[in-house]
Amino acid sequence: MMPDRGDIRNLVTHSGGFHADELLSSVVLTRLYPDARLIRSRDAEWITPSADRIVYDVGRQYAPDAQIFDHHQLPGPMRPDGRPYSSIGLIWAHYGRAYLRALDVPESAVEQVHAAVDSDFVLPVDLMDNGALDPGSAGFLSELTLPVLLETLKPEFDDRSPAADDAAFAAALPVARTFLEAAVKGRAAKQRAAAMVHAAIVGAGRSQVLELPMGMPFRDAIAEAGADHLLFVVHPRDTDWAITGIRKDADSFALRADLPAHWAGLTGPELAQASGVPGARFCHAARFLAVAADRDSALRMAALAVEAAQ
Repeated sequence: MMPDRGDIRNLVTHSGGFHADELLSSVVLTRLYPDARLIRSRDAEWITPSADRIVYDVGRQYAPDAQIFDHHQLPGPMRPDGRPYSSIGLIWAHYGRAYLRALDVPESAVEQVHAAVDSDFVLPVDLMDNGALDPGSAGFLSELTLPVLLETLKPEFDDRSPAADDAAFAAALPVARTFLEAAVKGRAAKQRAAAMVHAAIVGAGRSQVLELPMGMPFRDAIAEAGADHLLFVVHPRDTDWAITGIRKDADSFALRADLPAHWAGLTGPELAQASGVPGARFCHAARFLAVAADRDSALRMAALAVEAAQ
């Protein structure tokens, strides 16, 4: 059970250099306890548990009842599957659901969003912070992983001013907040989209074309529904309609079916002539996306693409 907001007057993490885990933990806790002071210290008077504070990423204890959440002690706290927690994993486990409610995530979606953020946002930070995941596994994108990017906000090595670390932490905090809030909002949106996609699948029956009322994330929901018969999705955009292929799986750009080869890269009258659909406007050269002027044209193009695929 979370302590009453009025009881927590101090949020305490360590001083000096910082990492993504205590930054993200600070994002969660400052949202829940906006009136509390954020203290960065290693002094015993601050990192000793007390009813007026939450201590995290420092203190060498994991004692939720005492409101202290560190992971540097041996043995450190482990997830049920044996993988290590960092401070954000611990804070997310204990305070993440309240944080989601503070961001107005509907109660019916809290558990699913909490689990989704934990598995693909919090867990990688846990693993990287504990040395269980090498950022180099991202290849040439390793310098663009969130933990590495947040650490680039530290002061330069030769900035020895006493306030440098605290000033850099304060500047990095809103950056970390932006990413965590976006992660939450994105996953909450996927939950809303999934309900709409599942309803559309039921309505489509055995059609191999799925019509959606607007653009939205659809691939995961189609896979979860086991709708392996679907080949294309059509939906309205601002002024036109899109016809989109469906990936075979999340780890590949390969599609269940490509748009017709003789449409590739064509636009306007050329595409209209090649397809036989007057409202055809554009087909991407990679054949995963086409655009039509209106719904009837989009559905006709999708039907032709299904015929070509078969």
